[in-house]
Amino acid sequence: MVSVLGLAACGGDGGGQTAQTPAAEGGGKQQVEVFSWWTGPGEADGLQAMKKIFEEKNPNYTFFDAAVAGGSGDKAKALLQSKLQASTPPDTFQGHAGAELQGYIKAGNLEDLTPLYDELKLKDVFPEQLVEQISVDGKIYSVPVNIHRSNVLWFNPAVLKEAGVAGAPKTIEEFVAALEKVKAKGKIPLSIGSEWTVTHLLESVLLGTLGADAYNALFKPGADWNSPQVTTALQSFAKIMEYAGDPQDDWQPAAKQVADGEAAFNIMGDWAYGYFHNPPEGGLGKTSKTDFDWAPSPGTEGTYLWLSDSFTLPKGAKNREGATAWLKVAASKEGQDAFNPKKGSIPARKDADQSLYTDYLADALKDWSSNKLAGSIQHGVAVNQPWLAAINEAVGLFIGTKDVKALQQALADAATANAQ
Repeated sequence: MVSVLGLAACGGDGGGQTAQTPAAEGGGKQQVEVFSWWTGPGEADGLQAMKKIFEEKNPNYTFFDAAVAGGSGDKAKALLQSKLQASTPPDTFQGHAGAELQGYIKAGNLEDLTPLYDELKLKDVFPEQLVEQISVDGKIYSVPVNIHRSNVLWFNPAVLKEAGVAGAPKTIEEFVAALEKVKAKGKIPLSIGSEWTVTHLLESVLLGTLGADAYNALFKPGADWNSPQVTTALQSFAKIMEYAGDPQDDWQPAAKQVADGEAAFNIMGDWAYGYFHNPPEGGLGKTSKTDFDWAPSPGTEGTYLWLSDSFTLPKGAKNREGATAWLKVAASKEGQDAFNPKKGSIPARKDADQSLYTDYLADALKDWSSNKLAGSIQHGVAVNQPWLAAINEAVGLFIGTKDVKALQQALADAATANAQ
């Protein structure tokens, strides 16, 4: 399998690169400015693979890589906002599919891509649940190029064996019991990173307690975040957090504690696979099923807690036709199969070449095609940016206070203020 590495959730290498201005057009070719945060190993290689296809299929266009480095796209999003406010949008830009795009949609920054979906028959090749979850008032504003999974329980088989844990716990109750057994052996039961990784953990506990339908209902108007079921989930979350080790700087050092046998469990998105699996120059060089293993996070088997990198068509794009040509490559089987094995993700399309996806990615591809879907909170699917900011603030306060009642009220207030 081609080496992969997700250096931050959905990419970014943490550098300080800023986007350049496209060079003057030459040789009669029109430039297409593609704005993303894919600058790290794996993701940048995947982008270049799509670029090659794009330029082969569109000899009158030349690809301009306007990628901006920075973890999870934070720096890219800030620069993008300034470009949109100045009415100088890139021809197309990367964004997480789902609620994250709502601000751009409300501001009138994006074109409706439903006609493109109809032209390319994308509703036939994307899962029905995916199309439903990225639709806004019946319209679709982005083209998903990949799928990542949030609800993955990473674990160290040797640490579990030493603690007398037979395998990956399937329920929240089994998880708490396993954490207690690991604690008794003097190892870190659960590794965590910076604050956002705790919100990432919370979304899996909510899903594992409520189930897919009730979890998805939390993000609809009139949802009851003060329900007894949510209380139970938050109490479980608080109990699990009692077993967390010292917070690490980010998700990578927390994941490394599992790979090195210092900790038993870590709940993190599947970009962690590349970090575990890649050779030492780009990862930890660990062996799957021996140094690390994976399972759906407790209680979530049969549900895929998803997130997706996608591309949009901004209103006022300098090269609208070129941008549309790029979106067609991003949506295509050829483009997605060229990109995703390098990125360490799976394609959004149902007709992928399965031989390209091995080891963890083979499991992910199988589950994606058969599981129920639920949208990630932390990674842009289920909530918009203001709502996420309020949730992260509530989680940050909880880390200090351990007050479940206050956490639930803060989450309920955030939903009331931001639910659409």
